[in-house]
Amino acid sequence: MTPAPFGARLDDVVVRFGAQRRLTAEGSTIKDEGGTALDGVTLDLRPGVITGILGRNGAGKSTLLSLLAAFNRPTEGTVRVGAGDLLEEPWENPWVTANVQFVRESGDLMDDERVSETFKYYADLRPYWDADLAGRLLDTFEIQPRKKPTQLSRGKRSAVGATIGLAARAPLTILDEVYLGMDAPTRYAFYDEILADYAEHPRTILLSSHLVEEVERLFEDVVVLHRGRVLLAEPAEEMQSRGFSLTGPVAAVDELARGRRELHRQRLGATVQVTLEGAPDDGATAGARAAGVEIGSLPLQDLFVRLTQDGGSGASSTAAEAGTSAREGRR
Repeated sequence: MTPAPFGARLDDVVVRFGAQRRLTAEGSTIKDEGGTALDGVTLDLRPGVITGILGRNGAGKSTLLSLLAAFNRPTEGTVRVGAGDLLEEPWENPWVTANVQFVRESGDLMDDERVSETFKYYADLRPYWDADLAGRLLDTFEIQPRKKPTQLSRGKRSAVGATIGLAARAPLTILDEVYLGMDAPTRYAFYDEILADYAEHPRTILLSSHLVEEVERLFEDVVVLHRGRVLLAEPAEEMQSRGFSLTGPVAAVDELARGRRELHRQRLGATVQVTLEGAPDDGATAGARAAGVEIGSLPLQDLFVRLTQDGGSGASSTAAEAGTSAREGRR
């Protein structure tokens, strides 16, 4: 049986944390000031698609995902998770938590128990757990189920966490930097397994990653967080059409770029490459061809980097536009 995929909705969500004291390696105590992890986040997450959750370190990705999994509560605003029109608050909600699988980089494993025992634990918690898939993935990742997590390398621990995320087949599956420590062949095997099992058993998958270039082929939707706010939330195809590059003689490129928002500029001698927001129109394409300027597409990772660059000219205004479109899209 394949359950209905879960969607989610956040309205004006704020998460603040207070000052904390921590002990340094030298034995002294340092007070870390409190701050705001999420600041007025309004967002709809479509059910039944793979959504990339992107953002720089400290952007609020893990905080956002932990709210959906009922690991935390918002300071302000509302969070709703569920299937169809039945959306409920996840906090202390057994129906939601039974149908949401959140896998963090640590894998949330029982260190003192064998991997096989951890799997029995999750099999009892997750109504759609597939033991056959779990066993096959352990073979794929070359993990012995009789070993304890403390006997595994960081990459193998991550692979166990990834196996739990896929084998749970939860209507909402959240994978937060779960690939960390995996070598390249294991990561690519993991990505292939996501696509294969998602095609056979559709559900909602949220995948946060810094390796945007590797995982962008998986994404149907993309959410970009920046400094605790939603910078962009849209289908991946739309995001990929948000930028392009012009490469050629400085004067010709500057003329073609006139009136467009510039995201990045790099110059080498008499040649310049400019990254611009938006998509080139027919006039720009014809003008570039006549001027000997090359028009290039912008990979998702490059656009993400440019839009979230500190001091980037496009970040603040783009965030305002994204917030407006997110609210309008719910009406």
